[in-house]
Amino acid sequence: MADQNQNTERIVVGVDGSDSSKQALRWSVRQAELTSGTVEALTAWTLPQFHGALGWLPPSSSDEAAVRARDHSDLAHMVEEAVGEPPPVEVRAEARYGTAADVLLKAVHGASKIVVGSRGLGGFSGLLPGSVAQHCVQQAVCPVVVVRGDGR
Repeated sequence: MADQNQNTERIVVGVDGSDSSKQALRWSVRQAELTSGTVEALTAWTLPQFHGALGWLPPSSSDEAAVRARDHSDLAHMVEEAVGEPPPVEVRAEARYGTAADVLLKAVHGASKIVVGSRGLGGFSGLLPGSVAQHCVQQAVCPVVVVRGDGR
């Protein structure tokens, strides 16, 4: 039984609330259903820097806790909205500190694949694919699936 759990496919998916990330999450859940796998839905958070009299200042620790809690709550809501409650497979949702590409690339060690949307919520809408998808395709240590959003 322990060997069976070790061989379970683990799919890492980046979720930022964009249409293509929700499509990536749905694709990941369908794939996990077919392979009896699990889905690790991740979102990244960072702290904004504040400008004060002494230059750029980091936010207080209470701001950090609030940002982390908000992003985790937002992710849980996005997962429920995209795949329903309860999801048909195990979906572990977690908000991690860092840039989106770094968070995803650190999480894929031991995963069977990483799934990202083709375009996130960032700027530079003329660039295809998005910068996170491009970075993951170039740097990931496992296969990468890039899912396009609806209407694209």
